[in-house]
Amino acid sequence: MTTVLIDTDSGNLHSAEKAFQRMAREADAGEVIVTADPDAVARATRVVLPGDGAFPACARALMRDRAALHEALLDAVERQGRPFLGICVGMQLMAKRGLEYHETDGLGWIDGEVVPITPADPALKVPHMGWNDLVIDHPHPVLDGIATGDHAYFVHSFHMKLTVPDQRLAHCDYGEAVTAIVANGNRIGAQFHPEKSQATGLRLIRNFLGWTP
Repeated sequence: MTTVLIDTDSGNLHSAEKAFQRMAREADAGEVIVTADPDAVARATRVVLPGDGAFPACARALMRDRAALHEALLDAVERQGRPFLGICVGMQLMAKRGLEYHETDGLGWIDGEVVPITPADPALKVPHMGWNDLVIDHPHPVLDGIATGDHAYFVHSFHMKLTVPDQRLAHCDYGEAVTAIVANGNRIGAQFHPEKSQATGLRLIRNFLGWTP
């Protein structure tokens, strides 16, 4: 079994790599590699797409600048049905479109769009940065052992607004309901950083490594 973390040069993947490798060892879930090799993505048992920065830049890095990598991702996730996890902007790219700076197409796996966080309380600053409590909206195998009130670590200024409520598994409160976890079929995404979210994040990673959609 091989879990691939896709590298599109959109951030330092060292912490995520170490967290996934640790959980893979504990769960006897095979190897974890960081790669931009399309062949490795196409052969992967599970696929993870991390991302940091702006939606348009991350979308361009994956969907335009690396056409073969994008095609391998689609083959693995859409055609072969391999489990997929998007993290931070990697989760946002699952949406139909992002509205950061200008409208940009996403992967279209979640019925929604990525919009600015607009807290009703002006004392709440954007970006939404730091620890916040999860509110679980719908159960899911990847959320086994994760409950409302568990903490996760966020760093973002945009979040996903969904048109299909059942695809939002969890949110947090930041002057409005901010989407935290989404899912559709064999695809799940977390707006927060699991590798920085201590027990909650490690549990999510371990659950993902054992998930069979």
